[in-house]
Amino acid sequence: MARDEEKGAYQVRKELKGTGSNERSSDEENIVTTVRPSRSRTSDGPFGNEENSEVKYKTMTWCGVILILGLGAIATYTGYVIGQFKLAYPGVHNMADAGEVMLGPVGREVFGAAQMLFIVFNMGSHILTFSIMMNTITGHAACSIVFGFVGLIVSVVCTLPRTLHRISFMAVISFVSIIAAVLITMIGVGAENPGAKEIQSTVVTPFTKAFLATMNLVFAYAGHVAFFSFISEMKEPETYTKALYLLQGADVSMYLVVAVVTCRYGGADVASPALGSTAGILPKLAYGIAIPTIVMAGVINGHVAAKTVYVRLFRGTDKMSKQTWGSFLPWAIIVLLLWTVAWVIAEAIPVFNHLLGLSSALFASWFTYGLSGVFWLYLSHGRYRESKKKMALSALNMCIVCIGLIMCVLGLYASGTAIAAEAKSSNGSFSCADNSKLHA
Repeated sequence: MARDEEKGAYQVRKELKGTGSNERSSDEENIVTTVRPSRSRTSDGPFGNEENSEVKYKTMTWCGVILILGLGAIATYTGYVIGQFKLAYPGVHNMADAGEVMLGPVGREVFGAAQMLFIVFNMGSHILTFSIMMNTITGHAACSIVFGFVGLIVSVVCTLPRTLHRISFMAVISFVSIIAAVLITMIGVGAENPGAKEIQSTVVTPFTKAFLATMNLVFAYAGHVAFFSFISEMKEPETYTKALYLLQGADVSMYLVVAVVTCRYGGADVASPALGSTAGILPKLAYGIAIPTIVMAGVINGHVAAKTVYVRLFRGTDKMSKQTWGSFLPWAIIVLLLWTVAWVIAEAIPVFNHLLGLSSALFASWFTYGLSGVFWLYLSHGRYRESKKKMALSALNMCIVCIGLIMCVLGLYASGTAIAAEAKSSNGSFSCADNSKLHA
């Protein structure tokens, strides 16, 4: 034990004593557990004994896993609330309609503008990812702005179908491609570092960087903004809850597995997006296979945004049901304008994490979390205290509203600080620099 004490370790020993016979008495089989902290200077690590400390540093155990599970659980509940609101008000097609139900014309305009901006920011993140992908695959063979423009053209063309029916088939291909790309990345990271890298349980991280990482996780659950539109196009809206549970179960499971594996073997070198975490040809292979996802996930966002504008302009007219040039041309113009704005955003904020952080703080904090609490409180108005269950749910949804507010305020501060710092570098807005090198 002396050797162990010199190392300052805690020794747990199991000693089994026997006579060699098959029968062992309680005296012959002893389980001896010895816990002896060393008195050496470094026995408690660099932070010393924190039992009575006002500032405790050792707080980082499995924080990422807890955040993934916690945010995912809350997002599942808030998605359920959106479904309940839709069933209560079948005419709600998007967040703007929900705003009108609660706050009248003003609510419609405010919620509608926020939804549109959020979706366009999402579209911008996909154009940015497209340019990162092209830079990775080609070895930065052209200006990043050119690659972004190519992504713009591809996205516009793929968004031109006016219904989700055709896009749903593309979504299946998108799903298969991202699963394959993620598997390649995880296998590649594990193969490159078979012994795994040391995981630091305590890391000195600036607040802005830490909260920006948290907002990136929030963005992973940001699909709620489109839920009203998807429910509207379901043949049986009552089955929405089943679809929600399937979606959230798959999301949380995939996020958890990918996060644990890549961080376990990639350590602090995990890139963002994570597909660039490997070396050699593997990033090119992963990005190449992920092309359907990079394009189609953005196209679905683009379709929802364009459909929102189109329905707002032509609801109640024959353009909604006609297959003519007169009905298609306005749709094409709307699609082109929205994707052009998204391209400008992607070029203005060329760092992937920063774009996601800003988008999450401004919009996902409310559409995925805060607003669902507001929806529930509106649906249950006047009945908050009618039972113990109702009182508990009232408290829960008030907390969810507060969570959304905190995410918005702190997320804006963190992302704004990061964007301002990046703007001072040579890799600022509308740069031809290799943006695949800005995310490691």
